[in-house]
Amino acid sequence: MRLGLSLGYQTAWSTPADHLALAQEADRLGYSVVWAAEAYGSDSPSMLAWIAGQTERIDVGSAVMQIPARTPAATAMTAATIDALSGGRFRLGLGVSGPQVSEGWHGVRFAKPLARTREFVDIVKLAIARKPVEYAGAHYTLPLPDGPGKALRLGFHPPREHIPIYLAAVGPKNLELAGEIADGWLAIFFAPDSAADQLASIAAGRARAGLDVKGFDIVPSVPVVIGDDPASCAELVRWYAALYIGGMGSREQNFYNQLATRMGYGDAAREVQDLYLAKRQRDAAAAVPMEFIDRTSLLGPKERIADRLREYAEAGVTTLSVTLFVADRDTGVATLRTVAEALDLAGVGE
Repeated sequence: MRLGLSLGYQTAWSTPADHLALAQEADRLGYSVVWAAEAYGSDSPSMLAWIAGQTERIDVGSAVMQIPARTPAATAMTAATIDALSGGRFRLGLGVSGPQVSEGWHGVRFAKPLARTREFVDIVKLAIARKPVEYAGAHYTLPLPDGPGKALRLGFHPPREHIPIYLAAVGPKNLELAGEIADGWLAIFFAPDSAADQLASIAAGRARAGLDVKGFDIVPSVPVVIGDDPASCAELVRWYAALYIGGMGSREQNFYNQLATRMGYGDAAREVQDLYLAKRQRDAAAAVPMEFIDRTSLLGPKERIADRLREYAEAGVTTLSVTLFVADRDTGVATLRTVAEALDLAGVGE
């Protein structure tokens, strides 16, 4: 199992300089990849290109570039360009986002996300491989049939004809699609003791494509807080968990709430969502079960985290990307070092 770093996106309490310093420390420590996210603020490719130019070995990955934010061809251009700038270190993580962001921010209907994702990835692969981009789908048609457009190919030679593609997936059908068309899965709220069904969906998708799971990258983003008392550490993760379970999406369509329900927390998930949507965020955070946070996070001293890393590795995780819940840059750097030491202690690193 390898380590990665999930930076998320820029917030009111983080700076690009902080993210760069953490990425550079992860590079020095031998982490395999640093991921940047986007929602409706900072974009991921700008951050990744900037980091790629100031690191040496670590891969840079989008987790994610939003599918409704760009055309497939524009996504392929961006991926190929960052791959060239970084010397072949780019990983393209894609996701459809949710209905609120897709329709409210990008003005793109959220309907039929699986079919749109499949066509989007098809076109991205065509473009990166420098094949003529000609496609007739239900959602994308290239070139347009009633105008002067023609099938074009990417206008320069990137370092690779195939850039690794990852899908952010939560539900069973989306997991199958990831296994079928992608090289890896970007997971959230991954619990090693309940991952068998999710990995079975991945395997089913791989089998549909005539592939096995060997070489497929399982990449959960895992909150980490170092400290003596796991319960105290969990307090820093509560707000994050409540935001996703309670506030991401609508009452009718919240994929993370549905995931928590599938994991056995249906009553708690409903309570968290009710409180969050009633603008009682503090109460919603308090309602997130400690057990849920502990099962999906790395909490406590180094020795406990080493034990948990073994559980993740045994569950099939190939790249564990840590999300830092820290107050400042120095604490973040120290946390990255502690997790690297815990991996060595666990004896499951590559």
